[in-house]
Amino acid sequence: MLKPSLQLKLGQQLTMTPQLQQAIRLLQLPAIELQAHISELLESNVMLEPTDDEAAPEFEPLPTDAIAQGGPVEDSSADRDESTPEVEILDEGWDDRSTGSGESSRGDDDDRERDIADPEGTTLRDHLLGQLEMASLSPTDLAIASAIVDAISDEGYLVEPLAEIAATLRPEIDCADDEVERVLMLVQMLDPAGVGARSLSECLLLQLAQFDRATPGLELANQIAGQHLELLALRDPGPLRAVLGADDESVATAIALVRSCHPRPGSAVSTSAPEYIVPDLFVRRTDRGWSVEINPATVPRVRVNEGYASLIGRNSVHTSMRTQLQEARWLLKSLEIRNDTMLKVGRAIVERQSAFLELGDEHMRPMILKDIAEAISMHESTISRITSGKYMLTPRGVFELRYFFSSQVEGGDGTGTSSTAIRAKIRKLIRDEDASAPLSDNRLAEILSGEGIPVARRTVAKYREAIGIAPSAERRRPARV
Repeated sequence: MLKPSLQLKLGQQLTMTPQLQQAIRLLQLPAIELQAHISELLESNVMLEPTDDEAAPEFEPLPTDAIAQGGPVEDSSADRDESTPEVEILDEGWDDRSTGSGESSRGDDDDRERDIADPEGTTLRDHLLGQLEMASLSPTDLAIASAIVDAISDEGYLVEPLAEIAATLRPEIDCADDEVERVLMLVQMLDPAGVGARSLSECLLLQLAQFDRATPGLELANQIAGQHLELLALRDPGPLRAVLGADDESVATAIALVRSCHPRPGSAVSTSAPEYIVPDLFVRRTDRGWSVEINPATVPRVRVNEGYASLIGRNSVHTSMRTQLQEARWLLKSLEIRNDTMLKVGRAIVERQSAFLELGDEHMRPMILKDIAEAISMHESTISRITSGKYMLTPRGVFELRYFFSSQVEGGDGTGTSSTAIRAKIRKLIRDEDASAPLSDNRLAEILSGEGIPVARRTVAKYREAIGIAPSAERRRPARV
């Protein structure tokens, strides 16, 4: 029979303290969400206050064992391999930078033109209704036209039968199908050309009707759009020449006219306001090598309200105020850890992908989260959080930090090639191929294997589909005489 007893054990257990939970949460927040989170804290915590635009964020100093001190990389070429790229972190102090846009922080010319986005997107429906209001239609025709516009998809096609459109207008308006079709012809005259079509053929014919009748090849183009689209899809002008009974030059001119039309006219009208990516890191080429700096526009400008902090006493009346003061200090420490970690990760990525920055996608090195974690002595989960939703502005464009991580394909010489580099090589091979004899997936695999990248045909097909390239049969073009 078992008897109850008391036992004393000594062990260690990792506990998620509130400070650690807050630091982890701030690590994975993108710049925009971080700003929104800080705004909420400013409203709920009286011990926090925003700083002026020109002031520096006042972070609480951290112990030296919490984070490593960041700063410029010292030039120790005597102890460094010449093949190792030099990467520095430009740490000129956030107090020397403004909180303006990313353009101003890079020190570019202030006179450059800047794009100003329309804050309100224009839908196709609003675009068409605005034209109908200026068309001086009768109240009945305007109501029918509005019902037709409601039945047009975002791509510009009429997706409901005329009988259903007429039924939706009853009993207020009793109209026949032929009357709805008459108003549809008025809607089809609106901008963009081709809107309100019920099929691809009708859409192309409506757009071809905008051309001058004296346009060369227009009559043949109307025949192709109205009756022979299936032959045009074969990408071989031979059957079209036989059906149309025309010479090569006339058929080529007609095909060019048809292909100049937009198959989805509604997509030409913006349906939403453009969204811009705010980079978290800037990467620039300097005389000392590649430099990495944090975007000051993404750094929250907050500090502890020293006026309130100095009024807190030691009696129990100020318990809640002391709690808010402690939370404010935890927040500033967490923000400092976040920015320091991002700089470390950005620096480690640039060190390993300097060949990509210099030469392009074909020189992307294989890299996984573990490589960066070992380089900066952090856990892989931390690297995963800090690279999610964060972006880096480089001379080659804006990339998500996750873009620089790719799997590895082992080569015959023992070296590895990243999947990003393989996709770039496939894209280059297809771009330079003979259009009359495009490279098949098997042939692409053979060429890559000859370059020391042993990949299977199905792997090439997967990469080709991932970059949006059609199979060889669909890429074939007739040879030009």
